[in-house]
Amino acid sequence: MPDRISPVRLIAAVLVALALLAPFGIAVAGLSGIGHRWVDILAQFTGPALIAAFTGLTAAALLRVRGVLIWAVVVCLAVLASGSQQWATPRGEPETGSLGFTLYSANLLVRNDDVEAVAASVAASDADVVVLVEVGPEVRDAIDTVLAGYPHRVFNSDGGRQSLIASRRPLRDIELRVPVLSVVGAVAETPLGPVTIAGVHMTRPWPYQIQWEQIRQANGLSEWARSVEGPVIAAGDFNSVSSARIGKIIKTDGGLIPAPGWPGTWPTRLPAIAGITIDQVYRTPDLALVERRLGEPTGSDHLPVITRFVRAAPDA
Repeated sequence: MPDRISPVRLIAAVLVALALLAPFGIAVAGLSGIGHRWVDILAQFTGPALIAAFTGLTAAALLRVRGVLIWAVVVCLAVLASGSQQWATPRGEPETGSLGFTLYSANLLVRNDDVEAVAASVAASDADVVVLVEVGPEVRDAIDTVLAGYPHRVFNSDGGRQSLIASRRPLRDIELRVPVLSVVGAVAETPLGPVTIAGVHMTRPWPYQIQWEQIRQANGLSEWARSVEGPVIAAGDFNSVSSARIGKIIKTDGGLIPAPGWPGTWPTRLPAIAGITIDQVYRTPDLALVERRLGEPTGSDHLPVITRFVRAAPDA
C-alpha cells in the first residue's frame, strides 16, 4: 500500500514544486539562445539557480513525494545543462613544452579603499601581468604599493575611475579606443612572445542601463579583436556571463573564447559556488588555458580571476 501523504507534507511538497519554477525559468532562458532583454537578464543568474535547484532537490528527497522529486531532478539537470555553456568552456590543447604566463584581473570597485587587501591579493597571485578596472582614488594614490614588482604600467582614466595593465616585463601602450567602452590596451612581452591585452569594463546590463549600450560595446570590442594579429586576451568586468547575449557576440563576432566561469565572481556576499561570473577572461584560439581560479578578496564586491596561458598546439 502506498504511503499516505499528510496534508502538511503535501502542502510542503507543493511549495517546493512552485519554488523550483524560478531556477527552471532561469535554465530555460539560458538554454533558449534568445537575446531579448527580458530573457537575457534571467540568463545571468544560473549560478544562484544551481544552488536553488539543489536545495529544492534536497527538500524533495526529504519529503519523499515521487512527483516532486522527479520534477526537482529535471530542474537540476536543466540548470546544469544551461550552466555548462559557461562553466565548461573549451580550454584548448597546449603546445608541448610551451612556456606560460599568468594573468590577474579584477574589478576593484571605485569606492574600495582597502589598499592592504588589494596589494596582498595581487602579490599572492604571483601573476606576470595584472589587469585592474574601476581603480578608485585611494588605491590609485597607493599604486606603487599595490603594484610593487610591476614597474611597467599603462593607464586609462574614465572620469573618477581608472583602468590599468601592469607587467613585470615591458609593455607597449596601444591607445586602444572602442566607442562607449571603458578599456585600456597594451602589448605585453611574455615568455610566449608579444600578447595584446585589453582591460575591459562594460556598463551594467538592462534594466540598469539602456538596453543597447552593452551590445554596442561588445560589437566594438569584437571588431577590434578581429583586427589584431597574434594572441589576444580581453579581461575584466563584462557585466554579463559568457553564455548570454554579450558573450555570444564576443565569441561569434570577435572570435574569442571565454575561460570557464565557475566558481562565480560576483557578488562577494554570496558563496562563490552560487556567484555570477561577470568577470571574464577571453582569449584567441592560439592560446590554451591551463588554469583558472579565483584570487584572494580585495575589499571589492568582485573576486579577482587568475588565469594561466600557454601557446596552443598548432594543429589544435
